[in-house]
Order: sequence, then structure tokens, then C-alpha cells
Amino acid sequence: MMIITVKTRGHIIINGDTKNMNRENQPQRKPLLGRKALWYALPVLAITIIAILVIVLIPREKAPDPISLSNIAAAIMEGKVEKVEDSSITGDLTIYFNDDTVAKGVRDSSSPLLEQLLFLGVTKDQIGKFELVHVKGAAATGGVAGLILVFGVVGAAVFVAARSNRGERWGKKSYEETQIPSICFADVAGLKENVQELRDVVTFLKDGDKYAELGAKMPRGVLMVGDPGTGKTLIAKAVAGEAGVPFFATSGSEFTEVFVGVGAGRIRALFKKAKKVAPCIIFIDEIDAVGRSRHKGESGAEMEQDQTLNQLLVEMDGFGTSEGVIVLAATNRDDVLDPALTRPGRFDRRVFINRPDIKGREEILGIHTRGKKLSIEVSLENIARATPGLVGADLANIVNEAAISAVRSGHTSIMMSDFEEAIEKHITGGVQRGSQVMSQDEREIVAFHEAGHAVVMHETQMSDPVYKITIIPRGKAGGYTIALPEKDINLISRCKIISRITGLLGGRAAEEIFFHDVTSGASNDLSVATQLAEDMVIRLGMHPTTGLRVYPQYQSHSVFSSMNSSQKTFENIDEAVKEILDTCYADAKKILTSKRSVIERVAGKLLECETIDRELFLQLTDET
Repeated sequence: MMIITVKTRGHIIINGDTKNMNRENQPQRKPLLGRKALWYALPVLAITIIAILVIVLIPREKAPDPISLSNIAAAIMEGKVEKVEDSSITGDLTIYFNDDTVAKGVRDSSSPLLEQLLFLGVTKDQIGKFELVHVKGAAATGGVAGLILVFGVVGAAVFVAARSNRGERWGKKSYEETQIPSICFADVAGLKENVQELRDVVTFLKDGDKYAELGAKMPRGVLMVGDPGTGKTLIAKAVAGEAGVPFFATSGSEFTEVFVGVGAGRIRALFKKAKKVAPCIIFIDEIDAVGRSRHKGESGAEMEQDQTLNQLLVEMDGFGTSEGVIVLAATNRDDVLDPALTRPGRFDRRVFINRPDIKGREEILGIHTRGKKLSIEVSLENIARATPGLVGADLANIVNEAAISAVRSGHTSIMMSDFEEAIEKHITGGVQRGSQVMSQDEREIVAFHEAGHAVVMHETQMSDPVYKITIIPRGKAGGYTIALPEKDINLISRCKIISRITGLLGGRAAEEIFFHDVTSGASNDLSVATQLAEDMVIRLGMHPTTGLRVYPQYQSHSVFSSMNSSQKTFENIDEAVKEILDTCYADAKKILTSKRSVIERVAGKLLECETIDRELFLQLTDET
């Protein structure tokens, strides 16, 4: 298995601390049942307790053993029965004898009592000698109490569910301003141009007269868009910390409820509180949870979402405008937001928080290594060069993992080897599994597989340089090859993608050439190579067969299911993807065939020492 770290987009660095708002910055939750709620709960609890007492404490007489219907018929024929009460519903009988005794019996409820008595030999004259009374079946005391108990329990359950779902005070939520964050722009690395836009917001809040003299108005909202981990939440805290104004922190999911009107009520409550202390900042994290595009639907959840969004639109720019209240919002899904929410007048500015470049990564590492004891050999520039494409949150995690590794290894300071271990753990997703025992045959297959990757990448002109090869298992990988770009790139060419696919297929090609068989070790390589080939054909227009047309992929749908094209188009795409993969695989086999001796030397060295760095690899490839 080979892992290549790649960076293909533009980079603007920020500090990557993407932790959620501090616990102390969250609105404090009140107890579930307040004083007013107890007045609603007391009647329900009282009814429930009374029902339980009725069932448990009221004494019940022990019912006598019932006598059979044949014995009842015999007593009637002997003239001993004075009266019979017949329950027409349940078939229960109460027999009153001449000696003032009472007995219970039961008949078959499918036929009348007289019919059954006649069948048992009782004559009509004998039937006329006792009184027959038909009574309706009555609910027992225990049944009534049980019914009351059921209603009481159900009522209590409904009450608690409504309280938990609708929030405090039946749908209203108390929003409290948080403490002004201690974070400022000095704690955020590499914003540069973007930070100036945010500084304008700070200046508006601290000294708006400068802008008012020239007729400039305070922006109503700033939408921060960026990949997860780029530091959108951290920047919002920095803006509030720099401005020194009240700060309300919440998330889009807090306004989402099943009950229609609850979310809109919370929006009103939040802005009402913010207007009282204006100028202030409202920060809504993951605003796509509440700001998704409105669409026709009939479910309660969709009605609630639309009403909540409508209320947010009105509060930001409607009849009840919020002067002095700036809304900062963060999302990584700006493509799903409603156009009415993102237009000027609501979110006047959109700040794109991109992934950091090498200089920005170095600055971020400098912030996260503050107060940590580093060895003199540690070079933040080299660490930044070895982590292309990683965001601030990734770098913060790497620094923390390096510190943990140093403690585990007994080092008195964080060494460069600790950072290397942390980087490889982050890239591969696991620790070294040096204790895993592999057979000699498997070790040879893995060694030639990784050597195939390395040599093909080394011999391909547009590939990234190989920095490390190892056959020590880590995570799910039995071995891996790390190739790092010499510099950050903003654009990726067709030739570079082809070279990357060729390098990915080098491991499978080596297995076929040297072992005349293939294994499952190339599964991840094939998956990544196929994805790159599909991107070339479907999204980048880099194949002559399909031309310049691109086929967008919608959320949670495969590109083929979301594509509105003919069957012939699907066939052309399949053929184009297959052609790219087959051509790259043939090129990889051609390189390995011509460099067979180099592969054997690299694989032999891997079997001997398990890990090869760049310097040793270049020595092995330069030998004749």
C-alpha cells in the first residue's frame, strides 16, 4: 500500500484550532423543571399517586369458589334457589339460595342462561319458581384505578417529553452573553489579506464614527467558509477578543426542532437579547444546519426549518433590523445555503479560509509549539514541508502527538524523530505494528510492492520525490511509501495526474512481474487511482473522448446516478477511465521491466533493514 500526501489547491494559512466553543462560552442550561413547570407537574403526580394507593391499599374480599352450571341446575330442580343474577356481557352468575347463602357461577357466554338450563333438564315450571335478573357487567374498582394509572403515566410522559423537546419555558431559550474571549489576532497565524476584512469589523465595533463620516455602514454579517479544521471558530473568537464586545456563541443545530415555531422563537429570543447590549457579535457555528435552501415539503421538520430560516432572514435584514449586531457564521457547506441568506445586506462579506501553504504551516506550528520544550535539532520549516495539505487542526494534533511520543520514549525534550513518528501516524492512521509477525513470503511481496512504487515514481518525470519506504506495518497498511512535493502547488496538470496514477499502480505491476500473481495489497492504490482517473474524465475535462463537458456530483449520490445523460455517454466515460488506467499500468510495467535490477536492490535492502530514507534510496537507484 502506498500513501502520497498531495496538495492541489491554493493556501492561505490560519491557526487550525477547530475545537468547539469553550464550555464556559456556552449558554448555561437551567434545570429541566422550573417553578412554573412544577404547577403543571403536581396534578399529574397527585393523580398517579392516588391511583396507586387505590390499587394497593383498598382491601378486596376474597371471591368464593364458583359452582358449576350443572350444580346450579340441580339446586333449581330441588327448589333451593330464590334468585339468579345473570351478567349478559361476561356470563357471570350470582345465585341466591333460600337459606340466605350466595354463590358465584359462570355460564357459557355464547348462549342464553335459560337455554342452557333447559338443556340440563330444568323444566319451564321449575324456572318460573325463582327470580331471574339480568344485570350489565360493571368495571371493577381495580380496573378504574388501573385506567387512572395509565392516564397518569401517559400524561407525565407527555409532559416530560414536551419539556425536553421544546426547551426551557416551553420553547423559549435563555441566551446569555459569554465572556469576552482571551484569543486575539496574534493567536491566529497567516491570515494576511483575510485578516484585514476582519479588522474592519473590529474597527466598526470599536470606533464606528470613522466609517460613519464617509457614509459607510456596519456590515450585518460575515460568512466564513472553509474546510473542516481550518480555524473558523478560532477566528470568530479572535474577532470578539479584539473588539472587546459582548459575544453570543451558538450553533445552527440549536434552532432546529420538530415542533413548528420553536426555532423561530429561539431566533427572536437571541436577537432580542443581542439588541439590548449592542454593539455585539453573534456567532453561529455550522449555519448550514439552519440556513439550508428552502424547498417545497409537507413534513413538520421542513416546515420548522423554513420558519426558522425566515425568522433569521427578517432579523438580519427585514422590518426589525438589528442595528449594531454583527452575525459571524461558519460553514464548510456554503453550496447548500439559501440564496436569500447569502446575499448582500445579510451576509455582506464572505471570507474564504483556505488550507495553509508551507509558510503558513510553519507559523501555525510556531503557535502550537509555544511553551513546549523542543530539541535544538527540531526544524519547523522541515515539519511544514513534510505536511503538505494539512490544516491547522491537523498540525495541532501532530504537535500534541509528538509531545506524547517524547514522553513515551523517555526524551527530556521533543525530538525531530517524535515529530516524524507523529506525522507518519497521522498520514497512515495508525501506530507501527512492529510486533506483527509476517511470513517470509509476505515480507518479500510487500518489499517488492513498495519498491515498485518507489522506482516508478522516481523514474516518472512529474512525480513527487520519494522520501521514505518501509515494510513495517502501520494502521491498515502492510507497508507504505511516502512521496512529498518539493513546493506547494495551486494547479495540477494532466501530466502530473497521469504520473501520480502510474506511481500508484507501480506496486501491483511489481507483484505481477516478480511473482506472476497479484494480491489484495493494492486495493487502496487501485481505489485512489480510479478516483483520479474519474476526476480527469468527469470533472476536469481532461480526456478527448468525453471532451470538455463536466458532470457534477450531488451530495450523497454517485456521479452516474446524478448524471442526466444517455447510455452512450456512460459507456464513453467507462471506456475513458479504463483507457487511462490501462495506459498508466502498461507504463509502470515498462519502467519496472527496464529497471529490474534496481527493484531487486531496493527490495533486498528493505528485507534487510525494513526502512529506507531518501538518501539511501538515491544511492540504490544510482548504482550501475
